[in-house]
Amino acid sequence: MRTTGAVLFEPETDFRIVELEVVDPGPGEVLVEMAFAGLCHSDEHLRHSNPGGAFPIVGGHEGSAVVRAVGPGVTRVAPGDHVVTSFLPACGHCRYCATGRSSICDAGATIATGRLPTGTLPFRLDDGRELGGFCMVGAFARHTVLHEYSCVRIDPSVPLDTAALLACSVPTGWGSAVYAGGVRPGDTVVVVGLGGVGVNAVQGAVHGGALHVIGVDPVEMKRTFAGSVGATHTVADATEAAVLARELSRGTGADVVVVTVGKMSAEVHAAASRCLGKGGTIVLTALADRPAEGMVPLNGQVTTAFQQRVQGTLFGNCNPFTDIPRLLRMHEEGRLELDRLITRRYGLDELTQGYRDQAAGETVRGLLVHG
Repeated sequence: MRTTGAVLFEPETDFRIVELEVVDPGPGEVLVEMAFAGLCHSDEHLRHSNPGGAFPIVGGHEGSAVVRAVGPGVTRVAPGDHVVTSFLPACGHCRYCATGRSSICDAGATIATGRLPTGTLPFRLDDGRELGGFCMVGAFARHTVLHEYSCVRIDPSVPLDTAALLACSVPTGWGSAVYAGGVRPGDTVVVVGLGGVGVNAVQGAVHGGALHVIGVDPVEMKRTFAGSVGATHTVADATEAAVLARELSRGTGADVVVVTVGKMSAEVHAAASRCLGKGGTIVLTALADRPAEGMVPLNGQVTTAFQQRVQGTLFGNCNPFTDIPRLLRMHEEGRLELDRLITRRYGLDELTQGYRDQAAGETVRGLLVHG
């Protein structure tokens, strides 16, 4: 079938809106019609990534959709079902899924290329070139083919706009605090970066029972918003946060520091580390544009003597098939903010403007509206 999508043809260029051919779903595959897609900073990382990658590629990985057709053998969803896309497929039976670590499921091995676990590239350009969707999703296309491992069925009564945020930003932030950081009652927590992921790390820290939650961001609007979802204190930079964390903890420093800035760097890590107390955990959720830019300093003497832990996390260590429904239920019960996370909505032809607004610090989360 024919569809329209935003394609990145090479790094350091804008997405181009083009016509695409979508392949029929094969065994284990699902054809969906996208309803909404979040404008996640990970797609900006893709735009600035190393040349020679999997280009061209359809952008977008955070989304909600309606199933239109399924291939042979699909059992998890059926036509008409509403789904949240999981940018990390979860098979349920590999070593990692079987030991409760579905966020590093073996089925995600080809995530960078957009090739599905079955080997399929879902899209074709008019010149015959095959291409995948970012993170095996391609949510910036109106229609796409996913593996059933990437489809989390939700109740049709759930609004698809807010549900889309559960595909990435909400569980990534929330789980960064609750699972990766292991926030406990009475903890002092610092969240560095208060965008779409960071504000959910704030919510996670609150749910974990943190006594003090310090949000760090240079943008006043984001600091104000973080305060509205549970941050007890907000400051403009990590140097201020380090001082405040020691004051609030009566000298010990933060128990957990979650780094969710838009772009990871050695400087960001060093500043965040200064907030951390003895026995604390620093959670690295943020990514850099290129691997070399993500190299961070680690003082072995301090890490050893203070028994500190550096914890990387993907998807906040969440399991999409258990945590997405869990977070939806929390939202339904008024315990998790979703609706107000959406700052602005954009049409497909406004995608570039949406990312400009994000870079200018004007949005917590931008949402692409298909149709």
